[in-house]
Amino acid sequence: MNERHVGAPGQVKEVTSLANPLIKDIKALALKKFRDQQNAFMAEGLKLVIDALDLGWQIRTLVFAKAGRGNAAVEKVAARTVAAGGTVLEVSEKVLVAITRRDNPQMVVGVFTQKFLALKDIRADNGDVWVALDRVRDPGNLGTVIRTVDAVGAKGVILVGDTTDPFSVETVRATMGSIFAVPVARANTEAFLAWRGGFSGLVAGTHLKGAVDYRSVDFSRGPVLLMMGNEQQGLPESLAASCDRLLRIPQAGRADSLNLAVATGIMLFEIRRGALKLEPIADQQ
Repeated sequence: MNERHVGAPGQVKEVTSLANPLIKDIKALALKKFRDQQNAFMAEGLKLVIDALDLGWQIRTLVFAKAGRGNAAVEKVAARTVAAGGTVLEVSEKVLVAITRRDNPQMVVGVFTQKFLALKDIRADNGDVWVALDRVRDPGNLGTVIRTVDAVGAKGVILVGDTTDPFSVETVRATMGSIFAVPVARANTEAFLAWRGGFSGLVAGTHLKGAVDYRSVDFSRGPVLLMMGNEQQGLPESLAASCDRLLRIPQAGRADSLNLAVATGIMLFEIRRGALKLEPIADQQ
């Protein structure tokens, strides 16, 4: 393992061996057990790493491919990593493939410290929208919901019960970087219901027994908590009973339910239309 200077305070360590202990630790982050042990997770892509640094997330290790050598943006991120007390590794393509488990990996990978928002620290003001997800199982669904929460300007996500890990590689990929912009809290059902008791706004959930069309509800007064159920079972009775309104999304075809992330997106944009009263979202080129 060689070292060379990186155009700013600090040094880059060159790594070509999969047996290197630093690489072994990073590869282990593919498993939740090791993410929890290290309180860390991986994010792939230069833009995601820059966004995370700009939003104040703590970077532990920056990994970049040899092809990134001399790239001004990569060098700048490397300097920021060193300044933040992190380690910078320049690795071979073989090592990067092993870390990301992808044949065509991103040029840059960052290892960051996990961050959860404490449920007790959530203060919902007028116009705020929070999403509570009960036992969400699919990392693609969770990542897409987090990305949608970011897109509509909602405040954050509360994970209730035994959910998939928001910091898994699959979830982080699905968020497209929104994991760094959207606060995530977690709680068991009992703690969540206790917190919900102090929530002053409208609590709405989608439910197969919902009698109210989601488009007929006034979301413009106070904060809103949107409660969405598990992919297979929906909201359990304990959570459904805590809702002020149980809503349905009318469907014209033969399908009897919608994908969780799709249903959450439909609800969030309807709530946004009524509650957030923001300017229309500008078209993205």
